Amino acid sequence: MAGGSAPGPGRPALVGSGATPGSPAGAGPDSARVPPRAQRLCTLLAGTAHAHPHRVAFVDPPHKPLWSGRPAITWTYGAAAEIVARLANGLRSWRLAPGSRIGLALPGSSESFLAYLAVEAAGHIPCLLPLSLDEEGLLAAVQQAALPAVITQTRFGPLALAERLCRVAVRYFGLRYLAAFGPDVPDGVISLDAMALDQAGGPFAPGPGGLISFAAGDPAHPVHRSGDALLAAIAVYLVTARVQPGDRILSLVPQSDLRGLVTGLGAALVAGAGLETLPVFEARSFADALDRPLPTRLVVPAALERNLAASRLPRTLEAIVLAHRAPGRLGPRTLASEAHRPIIDVVAFDETALLAGAREANDVALALTHPERAHLFSTLMALRRDPDGRLAFRGRACHAEPLQRDIAIPETVDAWAPSPFAAGIEDDRTLAIRRA
Repeated sequence: MAGGSAPGPGRPALVGSGATPGSPAGAGPDSARVPPRAQRLCTLLAGTAHAHPHRVAFVDPPHKPLWSGRPAITWTYGAAAEIVARLANGLRSWRLAPGSRIGLALPGSSESFLAYLAVEAAGHIPCLLPLSLDEEGLLAAVQQAALPAVITQTRFGPLALAERLCRVAVRYFGLRYLAAFGPDVPDGVISLDAMALDQAGGPFAPGPGGLISFAAGDPAHPVHRSGDALLAAIAVYLVTARVQPGDRILSLVPQSDLRGLVTGLGAALVAGAGLETLPVFEARSFADALDRPLPTRLVVPAALERNLAASRLPRTLEAIVLAHRAPGRLGPRTLASEAHRPIIDVVAFDETALLAGAREANDVALALTHPERAHLFSTLMALRRDPDGRLAFRGRACHAEPLQRDIAIPETVDAWAPSPFAAGIEDDRTLAIRRA
């Protein structure tokens, strides 16, 4: 991958004057700068593709053919932007109103990212469908989000995803379009591989951006986040994560919710970095990926902290991000930040907010205990802890509302939003987050 570079077309500066590339992670500038509101992730992809077409964007794991029947591909920004434009052109041929919701039932490999960006570029709103849902759960999610279309792939390990969605479509007549990446696309399902080959590219359609996801993966609770709120959440995260243009993000976190999207695809595209994922964990592939001589930001579920502490980690590993989900504990801690390798905790509060902090700098445990001392960014994200321990959030990065079916997506207002979580404090430090 190429090294850091100056902002190019579609590449807005992220961090305000208080931070420089050499600043320690989590040192906390006075402000965070968000890409302009007209930007979407697809336009950020196009901007980097224009300025740095040969920079690596997405990397598939080498064992991908074993669980998907599809080749492992390394995508440059230029190639990814071309395929996104072709897919978007094909999606625009579907008889859908602008700003329609399109479901994505994909495992988090390069197809997931290309499809997400193509839905945006076609002027629609991506809806992330967790692969952990069984057929009944998937049906409930599609119905609750009122999805007229879903994109998937034919198989993911033992799961025949496209066939499962065919059965869902039989039971929900509102689902009018099914499309899948192959091989062996079932009858009645649109082949996205053929679409990518047959369609020409073109300009991206205007659209609202943003996404729909499901609180705690519950199909009964779809949540909408505007494009502006999504970019604000990514900006706040990047102030701590310090991802640089040309870096590699290596993620083991599922890409089916806000936590995965912000720390993965969102962070990569806003920073102009590359994203490599392992949707199916395989120890040899993970070890080989870690050993590649690239500046790497590793994003893993927090449960793997002890395993990493007992492992030999390469010098090219520039940061470790431990992804937590509330409710849960924030310890015990076995990894400590080093001068060249900060340890960053990021906590997801359902689909409402992400709180990130580097250990020994702007630690999330201290921020939750004493929000008034935290290095947060009041215009984008503010945190409040009430006397009973309950947490509330405010700011553009926390704008998320339950999705309203069959009506226009409501406007959000900048007011305190109480959360269902409370901080459990011991020894003047938050050690656990519980449901209030």
